Amino acid sequence: MSTATVAKPSAQQPAKGRRRLSLPVLLLIIAGVLILTSVVRLITGADGITSTGQMSTALRLAVPIGLAGLGGLWSERAGVVNIGLEGMLILGTWFGAWAGFQWGPWVGLLFGIVGGALGGLLHAVVTVTFNVNHIVSGVALNILALGATRYLSTFAFEGKQGGTSKQSPPVESLGSFSVPGLSGWLETLNHKGWFLVSDIAGLAGGLVSDLSPVTVIAVALVPASWWLLWRTPFGLRLRSCGESPVAAESLGVNVYKYKYLAVVISGGLAGLGGAFLSLVASNIYLEGQTGGRGYIGLAAMIFGNWMPGGLALGAGLFGYTDSLKLRGGGTNVHALLLLLVLILVAGVIYLVWRKRILPALLTAAVSALILVWYLATNEVPNQVVTATPYVVTLLVLSLSAQRLRMPKADGKPYRKGQGG
Repeated sequence: MSTATVAKPSAQQPAKGRRRLSLPVLLLIIAGVLILTSVVRLITGADGITSTGQMSTALRLAVPIGLAGLGGLWSERAGVVNIGLEGMLILGTWFGAWAGFQWGPWVGLLFGIVGGALGGLLHAVVTVTFNVNHIVSGVALNILALGATRYLSTFAFEGKQGGTSKQSPPVESLGSFSVPGLSGWLETLNHKGWFLVSDIAGLAGGLVSDLSPVTVIAVALVPASWWLLWRTPFGLRLRSCGESPVAAESLGVNVYKYKYLAVVISGGLAGLGGAFLSLVASNIYLEGQTGGRGYIGLAAMIFGNWMPGGLALGAGLFGYTDSLKLRGGGTNVHALLLLLVLILVAGVIYLVWRKRILPALLTAAVSALILVWYLATNEVPNQVVTATPYVVTLLVLSLSAQRLRMPKADGKPYRKGQGG
């Protein structure tokens, strides 16, 4: 067995002319957004935008998005583009509910992971072994998963109490818990309405209140993935396959093996996200319940620049905007228009400081239009609330596009021995 050490890929080096945000700068930006959010809450009276309930709902909605994005990260760090995350989520929802109503939710959770992993294995066979275009394979997998689960539902769920061809019978709940003492204290502090302090309490309270065990597992998977991929020889070899598979092969790495492992793990993580939807979020499988979260998870991964920490921030952002549909949507989104104006004004100041006059003028014009919209209305239509997560996805990707740095060999065809 070869013990050669793979040269560390250049994933950590930003492209020339692009600067990566340092941790202090990132924390400063987050603190600034929190302060502006608190100001907006005091001006508008929309206390729901930072309430404990809002944050708890946002975390619950962020979990499947984050798990899908984490699955995409594992796959693409090994050089395999995974557009099939939506299909793997669908497989996770179906297998999780199918096994869950027969043998209990924990078995259902395991089967959800297996279902997603099977989707990942199929994607790996098609892309790695047969060298089919990764995008084509992913889209085909999404279509196949939708059709297969619809077909299987007629045999597995029809005729069962509470089941139809489009939904499963109810599944026993996994339960939830709150951190004793801390959750109640933070919720009380959140209700005080104090500047910034209550907002931070609402954010922290959402992280320790009404938690599912699967939520804790999902959150723990983010640092675990970072450690495995960036602090172990296994992760180094896997990432080398996404940066330069020919160089990795020359140093004794079995590139096919690592690509297969990465894509199967990717499917398992997405399957866990799907099982979360059918076993935790709703206790039932329902056709179409993924709602495009696989694609949003992919967007969260890109927003996070193929890094676990940035992915978690992106999933949290998309989960928060998704939660607005469930809790005071029209009023809260209207208040967030003012927050967007303030953020854009801060952007204008930054652009002027950097002497980028034309982008500053364009940003100022957009902020003026949004301000007029805010002042002319008291609440936004429900259609806008529903579209908010997808609009945010597009905005975030367009604004962060200049700082992206994907693995060099991501999506590129590879054949064993091609370097020789």
